Amino acid sequence: MSKKEIDVFELYAEDPEKADRVVFGRVVNPNRRGFLKGAGLATMAAMVGGFIPFHRNMPAGFIPAALAEEPFRISGKDGLTVLNDRPVNAECPPHLLDDQVTPTSRHFVRNNGVPPANVDAAGWKLTVDGEVKSPMTMTIEDLKKKFDVVTLQLQLECGGNGRSFFDPKAKGNQWTVGAVGCSEWTGVRLADVLKAAGLKDSAVYTAHYGADTHLSGDPKKLPISRGVPISKAMDKDNLIAFAQNGAPIHPMNGAPLRLVIPGWPGSCSHKWLTRIWIRDQVHDGPKMTGKSYRVPEYPVEPGEKVPKEAFRIIEAMPVKSLITYPKSGLQLQAAKPMLQVRGHAWAGDSSIRAVDISIDFGATWTKANLRRPRNSHAWQHFSADITFPMKGYYEVWARATDEQRRMQPFAIAWNPKGYLNNSMHRVAVRVV
Repeated sequence: MSKKEIDVFELYAEDPEKADRVVFGRVVNPNRRGFLKGAGLATMAAMVGGFIPFHRNMPAGFIPAALAEEPFRISGKDGLTVLNDRPVNAECPPHLLDDQVTPTSRHFVRNNGVPPANVDAAGWKLTVDGEVKSPMTMTIEDLKKKFDVVTLQLQLECGGNGRSFFDPKAKGNQWTVGAVGCSEWTGVRLADVLKAAGLKDSAVYTAHYGADTHLSGDPKKLPISRGVPISKAMDKDNLIAFAQNGAPIHPMNGAPLRLVIPGWPGSCSHKWLTRIWIRDQVHDGPKMTGKSYRVPEYPVEPGEKVPKEAFRIIEAMPVKSLITYPKSGLQLQAAKPMLQVRGHAWAGDSSIRAVDISIDFGATWTKANLRRPRNSHAWQHFSADITFPMKGYYEVWARATDEQRRMQPFAIAWNPKGYLNNSMHRVAVRVV
């Protein structure tokens, strides 16, 4: 099987016996019975909600009815659309992101491996080493005592958000627009910790490591290890976070400790953080090399083959906006044809200068009211009162412009891996 990430149902459809081995560690015998044992039996029991007395009689290569009949759900997450369950990846429909601060229950989930089973904050340790003068290993309590604790609203977005709209299709999670959020994070500044460790002149890049494990179960393999240049690492808004919205971080969002590197692809914000290794070169960990989180350094035609050497690492994310009200498909009575459009806008390491709204397919635009961000790297909220002139079908378009006057495009700038889709968000409204 060539795909590294796959939905469990796809996995069973393609190769059921291999699926048994991968998902449950089941050993298949010649008469097609699957013997569950140890961790595999415990895993399936946990998934169906109880011990399976006749597990030895289960045929190999099938999904229990309890799993097949109900969609996979993530405890503590409300209304998310699950794209994959191995690894778990889930996005939030845009109309459920209307809050100014994204609730923990609606913050998207992007995993690369298997989350750790033990996320006990009391025994958690973080090591900072490599090109530093004073390597450190600290508990979460040590971080709280040694460094200023700060709380910031910080926007995170998956680099592949919007991939499902690419044509031709790009491989990877088929995110629509909901792999983004702006929760309130509490922690200590990464820059303060790095200053305390004493960066050497040879320090070039960070390398991030977590307690998650590879999907294969091989302890020698890492699911992901990315990093950022030292110049970005020293940004005052980067946090080593231990709280989300005033409470412990959700396990699927990296409890008990994670990085929050806002404005850059979410993959830089390592979850279940255990180590920050300072390197004297650009980090070359898993998903830092090849074409991972990279785009061509020049515009390409949709479907064009791009040589490996022409890819560059994604850094700051592009200008973007999201309409959170109304939900697409709203019907509005012609007797009351006015509607307040709401949403959020953000722009990597920049801020938003303006958001404009159109209901006539871009022929004319109305300037939205735009709030200042709570702090740098927080998304900005916009609203506009729109009156529809007559009955019929309309599309509400949103277009954000950042402080460098970079504007959202209508069309997607295609690339082979399906990253950085910042085309205008559109929702349908019918006046009846």
